[in-house]
Amino acid sequence: MFTPLIFKPLYRQYLWGGRRFQSLLGRELQQPGPYAESWEIVDHGNDQSIVRYGPLAGKSLGELMREDPHALAGISTPRTFPLLFKFLDAHKVLSVQVHPDDEAASQRTPPDRGKTEAWYVVEAEPGSKIYAGLRDGTDEPSLRQAIAAGTCEEVLHVIEPKAGDCIFIPAGTVHAIGAGLVIAEIQQSSDITFRLFDWNRVDTNNTPRALHLDEGIEATRFSGPVTLAPKKLTTDPAVRRLVECSYFFFDEVRPDSAWITAGNCCEIVAVLSGELKLPSDWNLPTLRKGDCVLFPAELQPQSLSCQRDDHENAHLLRITVPPPRET
Repeated sequence: MFTPLIFKPLYRQYLWGGRRFQSLLGRELQQPGPYAESWEIVDHGNDQSIVRYGPLAGKSLGELMREDPHALAGISTPRTFPLLFKFLDAHKVLSVQVHPDDEAASQRTPPDRGKTEAWYVVEAEPGSKIYAGLRDGTDEPSLRQAIAAGTCEEVLHVIEPKAGDCIFIPAGTVHAIGAGLVIAEIQQSSDITFRLFDWNRVDTNNTPRALHLDEGIEATRFSGPVTLAPKKLTTDPAVRRLVECSYFFFDEVRPDSAWITAGNCCEIVAVLSGELKLPSDWNLPTLRKGDCVLFPAELQPQSLSCQRDDHENAHLLRITVPPPRET
C-alpha cells in the first residue's frame, strides 16, 4: 500500500531564472546563480522525482508507477505518470514558444506526449506580462512576418496578471512568460518545445538562439487570444475550479481549520501559504509554503489539518488526475 508521497525537488538553472525560490518559498539554494524551475512532480525519462520521506524513501516516481499505476495514479496505461508539476521564477522574459498536441508529439522520435498546461500566478511584480495566444486576425503569414521583422510582440495577446490569476494554455497556443513572475505550472509530462522567437537576444558571440520556426508554425493553432480562467464554484465551498480538461483538473483551495481530499483519485496538493498537517498515521512532516504532496489514488479520502502561519490563512493548489474515460 502506498503512503502520501513527498518528493525532492529537481532544480533547473537557466539564465532567465532568479533567486525567489529562496525568498518566496523558503528553499535552500545550494548553488550560486539563477534558479529558473523547481520540478516538484515528474516522471519523464531520466528526470525523476525521488521520494523524500517514509518507507518508500529513495524510490523514483517512475519505479512506483511501474509497480502499480492503477493504485498510484488511477490509470492502467500509460505506465508513466502523466503530469508534471513545477514552480518557475521568471527573472527575465522567456522565449515565445508553442507545444504540439498528442497526435503530433506521438509521431516524433522518440514519441512523447503533447503539452497542454496551466499557470497559476504566485507572485507578480507590477507591470509583469504574460503572452497568451495571438491577437485576433493573426494568421500564418502575419506571424511569420512579425518573427522575421523582430516584432513578434505586436501579434501576441498580452495579459498583465496579478497574484491568484490562472491561465490555461492548450497545446498549440503561442505563449511566453514575462519577467517578474513566479508561476506554479501543471502540464502534461512532455519535453517538446518549439521556440518561435527569442526577443532578438544574442549570446556573447553575437549569435541568436536556434529557433524551430517551421515545426512551431505547424503546431500552432491560430485560434486568437487566451483569457484568464474563471474561478468556478464547486460543491466544496473551500474549492474553486480553475481548469478542467481531459488531462487534469486544477483547483484553488482556501480551507479553514480542516479539509478532506476528494479520495479515490490521484491528487497533487501544493501549499502556497499556511501549514498543512497530514494524518499522524503517516508520520510525515508538516507541509509549509512551497511544499507539495501526492496522494495516490488507492488512498481513502484524507483528513488534513490546515493552519494559519504567521501571516496568512491556508492557501493550496490541487491537481487531480481525471479518471479514465469510459468507452
